[in-house]
Amino acid sequence: MPEGKIIKALSGFYYVLSNEEITQCRGRGIFRKNKVTPLVGDHVSFQSENEKEGYILEVFERKNELVRPPIANVDQAILVFSAVEPDFSTALLDRFLVLVESKEIEPLICVTKMDLVKDGEREMINDYVETYRSFGYEVVITSSKTEEGLAALKPHLAGKISVFAGQSGVGKSSLLNALRPELDLKTSDISTHLGRGKHTTRHVELIEVDDEGLVADTPGFSSLEFSELELEELSSCFPEMAEKSDECKFRGCFHINEPKCAVKKAVESGEIPEFRYDHYQQFYNEIKDRKPRY
Repeated sequence: MPEGKIIKALSGFYYVLSNEEITQCRGRGIFRKNKVTPLVGDHVSFQSENEKEGYILEVFERKNELVRPPIANVDQAILVFSAVEPDFSTALLDRFLVLVESKEIEPLICVTKMDLVKDGEREMINDYVETYRSFGYEVVITSSKTEEGLAALKPHLAGKISVFAGQSGVGKSSLLNALRPELDLKTSDISTHLGRGKHTTRHVELIEVDDEGLVADTPGFSSLEFSELELEELSSCFPEMAEKSDECKFRGCFHINEPKCAVKKAVESGEIPEFRYDHYQQFYNEIKDRKPRY
């Protein structure tokens, strides 16, 4: 049976790329019975008589998967955050980073709309950029209008499956249009009343970019839940805390109430920024108070 990769899922159809040809497929009933939902990015086997009438027979093992956005086998996540309109949010960025880290997906932070930043705001954005770089994260500063940073971003996309993810209205589709103008993806202005963007991307689709890279433009969303992450795993999703954990007095320290905690000491000394530790505590409490799964 032929094999391929799902590059788009829309209205119950799965579009499978195989040997540079795309076949429109449906999922067999066995997937519903076994509660397996094919995802964009899945490597599958299928059968078809023509390019419009195919059926997915098997979904092969995934190396990772995300729920929101629904996509599998991702090499890296491009976390797109605007400097302004909407304002840069470290709280939301840290949520994305924790989710991505927990799935062992390589993150890259992309700050957009730098052309809209005023002189006084640029210094603040640059400070945040340097802070995240100090944790070991790759950060690229961009503008879709002036094309600032696009040349620095492109090499990160080559030969990989990347997911563009971020809050609504941060400019994900505009960035993809700037990278590949012929796409002409739909974009939308920010609502001045709500302070956020309208959802212009309605489905997940892998889009080919330069050097055999595939990028997923995904529906924007503004909240994340840690539905699968356990308390014991949380601190490992903060690289600067994971580095300090070995110095804690107690093995398995949660960095909350334990004495002689190296992480809390690093926060007090300013080595770990207080805002990062505040977010860690917030996420810790959310996971701790999460209703148990049955």
